[in-house]
Amino acid sequence: MSLEITKVTARIGARVSGVDVSRPLAAEQVAGIREALNAHKALVFDDVHLDDAGQQAFVRHLGDLTTAHPTVGAVEGSPNVLPVDSERGRANHWHTDVTFVLNPPQASTLRSITVPPYGGETLIANAAAAYRDLPEPLRRLADTLWAEHTNDYDYAVPDEAIDEEKAAQRARFTSIKYRTAHPVVRVHPLTGERGLFIGGFAQRIVGLSVGESRKILDLLQAYVTRPENVLRHRWSENQLVLFDNRITQHYAIDNYDGQPRRLHRVTAAGDIPVGVEGKESYSIEGDASHYTPVAA
Repeated sequence: MSLEITKVTARIGARVSGVDVSRPLAAEQVAGIREALNAHKALVFDDVHLDDAGQQAFVRHLGDLTTAHPTVGAVEGSPNVLPVDSERGRANHWHTDVTFVLNPPQASTLRSITVPPYGGETLIANAAAAYRDLPEPLRRLADTLWAEHTNDYDYAVPDEAIDEEKAAQRARFTSIKYRTAHPVVRVHPLTGERGLFIGGFAQRIVGLSVGESRKILDLLQAYVTRPENVLRHRWSENQLVLFDNRITQHYAIDNYDGQPRRLHRVTAAGDIPVGVEGKESYSIEGDASHYTPVAA
């Protein structure tokens, strides 16, 4: 069958049919998926029948796998699979996966395991569209900026909600502390597009105070999360969502009354981000070589 791509919104998201992702893919199928990912940033595959091994096999078509996470435990027996489980915390905060390391994943997949009867959607935002939306003076400013990304804070749980269990989760998340400087505007290595590379782990603009940084980051982030730039994905059983982690952000909505919600995440190793002037990101603190190889 030929690959069929159907847009979900004007700026982000497409449904893919005509391919069985549970089977080994031909080179032209992989190329078609990659082309669709470059164009639409997030792809939805319906009625997939994958287990953890099958999800990993699919992601290997895109590149080497990372382990589940630099500090958080994997699914038992599957070191490359991260359980995104409501019982382990809720990432209801805009972010790009693992940007606190030198080379964050290039692509992320999420597979539905347990879907609540209502709510629990995942929002995915197009950071390239956000960059194009910037007025020219803001674009010129953003092109020159670098930001420090760190895991040394909790991005999912407000301080007032911390109990003993959540404190233990926070301690695991920050058990190895990472700080990395990335360009605020990242050039996509395949398409050449510029996108805002910020999100929740970006805590400070290099050379500015925390207060000054927050104002600028909030201003730029507001363009990322404009409704026109966002796909709101409502989960169903047996779905797989693939998104380009180099040029998107995402947010898991906590609107399902504490009912069980579980996805499994597998990610493909990424390259070192490059800014507008061709300079690569650089590590300030923390070694993530146990977590991810560097993609060519």
